[in-house]
Amino acid sequence: MRTKAVAAVALLALGLTACGAEIAPADGASAASAHYPVTVDNCGTKLTFAQKPARTVTNDVGITELMLSLGLADRMAGYVMPDDKGRIDRVAWRDGYQRTSWLSKKQISKEIVLDAKADLVLAGWHYGYDEGRGFTPQALKAVGVDSYVLTESCRSGKGTERGVMSPLDALYTDLANLGAIFDVEDRSERLIADFKAQVAAVPQPERRPSVFLYDSGQDKPYTAGRFAAADEIITRAGGRNVMGDIADSWITSGWESVVQRDPEVIVVNDYGDTTADAKRAFLKSFPPLAGVSAIRNDRIFVLDYADLVESPRNPAAITALAAYLRGGQNG
Repeated sequence: MRTKAVAAVALLALGLTACGAEIAPADGASAASAHYPVTVDNCGTKLTFAQKPARTVTNDVGITELMLSLGLADRMAGYVMPDDKGRIDRVAWRDGYQRTSWLSKKQISKEIVLDAKADLVLAGWHYGYDEGRGFTPQALKAVGVDSYVLTESCRSGKGTERGVMSPLDALYTDLANLGAIFDVEDRSERLIADFKAQVAAVPQPERRPSVFLYDSGQDKPYTAGRFAAADEIITRAGGRNVMGDIADSWITSGWESVVQRDPEVIVVNDYGDTTADAKRAFLKSFPPLAGVSAIRNDRIFVLDYADLVESPRNPAAITALAAYLRGGQNG
């Protein structure tokens, strides 16, 4: 998704710290142990690791924080992402950013990976991997670097459509797989249990308000279909994604569809060169939306980019959005 953009609110402080997640530093155990070789299923492909990766390069904030939330900064050669990490002061693993290197603010490339002497790349389709640029797991394998594909971005087998399971299940799958790959399964199991408990604690309303996710775009809006993390965040928070009938992850829609579906709430994705305030101003001044319920009632809520793509921030985002849908103030 970052390839499209050059591409939370105070309640997020109720995130993992509140639900008791413990972010432990990675241990210094030898890469070679009885644990290896280990094999995981990644988007339908079996990946086998003979030892613990030592120099992982991650692309984008959500994927980077998968590693940091598991205390694996010392197994990273560094990360690639633009400036907009969002409000990292509110996440339990924020210190991990200081224990690894910010390799580039540009698009990830083979040159960046090779310069970092990486042995593993974590990225996703539309989250770094791009056949048009020749940056793919196959291309990395040809230069001796292993790859892992973000499960939210797995292709469905129907062309380039993405999504093979619910977004939270994708998050739990990646945490479990990384726990196995890096021999920190106790940490991944504890984190997954904490996340599931936090999500389960969110009350579900009798009636679900309709919600439109606005990412970007003025001629046509970029938004979230059923297999984007944003869809499940909206659903678990007690809302209904008006584009949830589209069997893909991040998609371009039309304003006519938004008007017809008349969302009661709009969630703005805060990232990139266009600020959340500017996006809000556009939505409120755009004539075709003037009659939409969310605009008439000024029901616009803002979440960070990292809240709305697969990342360890998803459970806290669900908690925050749920409070807003139950009657909180504008985001």
